Order: sequence, then C-alpha cells, then structure tokens
Amino acid sequence: MTSSIAVDLAGFIAILPKTETHLHIEGALPFPLLQSLDPERFAQEPDFWQGNYRYETFARFEEILIGHALLWYTSPERYHEAAQVIFQGLVEQNCRYVETSFHLGILEFLPGVPGLEIVRAIKAAAPAGLEVKVFAGMLRNQYAPPLDSIIEELHLWDELDGIDLHGQEAIPVEPWTAEIWRRNRDAGKTTKAHAGEFGGADNVRQAIEELGVRRIQHGVRAIEDPAVVALAREKGVVFDVCPISNVKLGVVPSMAEHPIRQLIEAGVRCTVSTDDPFSFGNRLVDEYAALATDLGFSATELADVARNGFEVASLSPVVKRKYLTEIDLALANVSTVVL
Repeated sequence: MTSSIAVDLAGFIAILPKTETHLHIEGALPFPLLQSLDPERFAQEPDFWQGNYRYETFARFEEILIGHALLWYTSPERYHEAAQVIFQGLVEQNCRYVETSFHLGILEFLPGVPGLEIVRAIKAAAPAGLEVKVFAGMLRNQYAPPLDSIIEELHLWDELDGIDLHGQEAIPVEPWTAEIWRRNRDAGKTTKAHAGEFGGADNVRQAIEELGVRRIQHGVRAIEDPAVVALAREKGVVFDVCPISNVKLGVVPSMAEHPIRQLIEAGVRCTVSTDDPFSFGNRLVDEYAALATDLGFSATELADVARNGFEVASLSPVVKRKYLTEIDLALANVSTVVL
C-alpha cells in the first residue's frame, strides 16, 4: 500500500459513521482520570498500550483491569464523569451509536448504591448525536447473594437496554441463566453473551441454543467448527468482534491470522468494536485501520462492517436509513484508488 492510499484510507475511516457495540465501561476508563487521582503514579502511559504487548493470561488481564477500575468507579457520579469523556472520544471518531455494559459485580464494592443509578448516570452522559444503550453484565457464576436478588429484577429496570454474560468461559453456564435471559427478552431487552473468545465453538453453540442469544460478544473461535458457523448464519446471529483485543489477549496469534474475514465470507454478520480500550490502548478507528492494514479490507468492506453495526442497532428505521445513507456517501467520496 502506498502512502497516498494510506492517507486516503485513513481519511475514509475518520469520516465513516460507526457504531461501538462491544464496550465495557470499566474497561474504557480514561487514563487522564487516573492521572487526576494520582499524577505521580500515572505520569507515564501504561506499557500494556504498546502494540507488541501481550497479556500472559486472561487472569492477569482481569487483575490489571479491575485493579485500575476500582480506583475510579466508586459512585454513579464517577461513572457519569468517565462516560462523558468516553463518549466524547467516540463522537470525535464519528461514532453515532454505542452499546456499553457495566459490570454488576461492581455493586459489591458500592454498598447501598442501586444499580439503576449507574445506568442513569451513564445515559445522562450521552452527548447530542450519540445514541447510548446500557447493558448489565454478569459473570457466569455470579448468581449468589447479594447479586442474585438484583439479577432477578433486571427485567424490571425500564432504563436498562439489555444484559450480557461476562467472564471466563471455562466456568460452566449455570441453570439459572437461561430463564433470566428469556425473561429479559420477553421484557423487550437485548440479550448477549461472551462466547468463542477463550472458549471454543461449543460455547458459541451453547449461547445460541440454550440462552437464545442472537448477539455474541467475540465469537471468533466459532471458526473452529463449520457447523457452528452455519448455525450462527442460519439464526442471524451477530458477532461483535474486537480484533485488537483478540490479538493482545492471545485469542489469535496475530492480526493477519484473525478469522473475521472468513466469518464474514461464511455469511456471519460481524461488527467491530474496542472491548476494553483502557487495557489495550486502542481506539475504534484503530480497529478499522487494522482490518485494512493487516487483513486487506477495502473501503467497501470497511463500509460493510460499519453497516452491520447500524443494521443491528436498536434504532428506528428512519435513523438507521439516515446513517446507512451517510455510509454510502462516504464510500462514494473516497478515492477510487483505495477501492
């Protein structure tokens, strides 16, 4: 790729309307906020932002993320302040729609704080021009006091847009989960599950068939079983993929070996998001650039990825058409040499 093409493609990525459909708000903690707490400790950017950094284990990744998140996320007001910074950064990247989750487990560290206040605090931070949907995420084994009573009532939280299953896939999906997921869908909420990241294709099948989800967070290891890929395609399941996360966590050996292209070519709709930008030092535009640079995605293919995000978004048909038209215009205006 010549430098002139690279400049054109970078410009196209910048103006392309985008969505962020897989974002953990605790994992998106803005580093400047930590610096405001302790300027000396956080004087330098973390080494795990380096492009060649690889987490040794998922446990180490969680340890670093949670250890930093708990320094900041101590109240709904702190969630609001962080969300303001996060959302402004996304708007600057021409992101128009966000689905973000907060982790229910944080409530164990915030006694007396209703979870619904966190939902409201995050939503209140949404700037004009950015639609924000908030999900409650929980671990596979988190149905125990004091969270079990909260989990039982999530379908009654009017301002909550959906639920998500987080955490290590090595932990079995427990019997309570399917009923909670059904109950929330019946209440009009979107249900998701992390699967096919560190767990294999069988975890993706289980999430689709037992939990009934049509939104899989990651899903990339479904590529290991053509039958699971076919199942996802036939059921219209969307994989909310985070390529840079997958590389830095060792889910795939390198960006060049990431299976997102194979999944798309097999008929699985994929979106692209950042997952935990505090942990990876990535931006939404970096994810698109990685697809172009390392996987050879053309501007047309990048536009298709962006379309997928809007097509799955919880937006009115009129608003969806508006953004899809903007994608078409951006594609029409990009230099033909990029295509």
